[in-house]
Amino acid sequence: EYATGVGRYEIGLPKGRIEKGESVLIAANREMKEEIGFGAKTLTLLSKISANPAYSGQMTYVVLAESLYPESLEGDEPEPIEVIPWPIEEIDSLIASGECTEARSLAALYMTRDILRRRHG
Repeated sequence: EYATGVGRYEIGLPKGRIEKGESVLIAANREMKEEIGFGAKTLTLLSKISANPAYSGQMTYVVLAESLYPESLEGDEPEPIEVIPWPIEEIDSLIASGECTEARSLAALYMTRDILRRRHG
């Protein structure tokens, strides 16, 4: 997705606003359908993080989506988003590529990787 703040395309995770009346998990599933064309049969809230609590009260909910299935909803993106599958165990190569620098996405990926490692030993 084009990131105007850095003036280039950036690899990141689906994210967006929670609409009035939506739960975190319903919003996460909707955003995935709008942005990457997949829904999830299982959604788990992992954490709530802040980018900078000294200056902003904005929180980001980290949700693990599993058992994905194809389903698209029309979104509000200004251009089509390219979906780039990336193995969770290769986060270091993603960072080394310089194409993913957004702290919320990186924190979410590391949290998810650690949780999946604990689950599967």
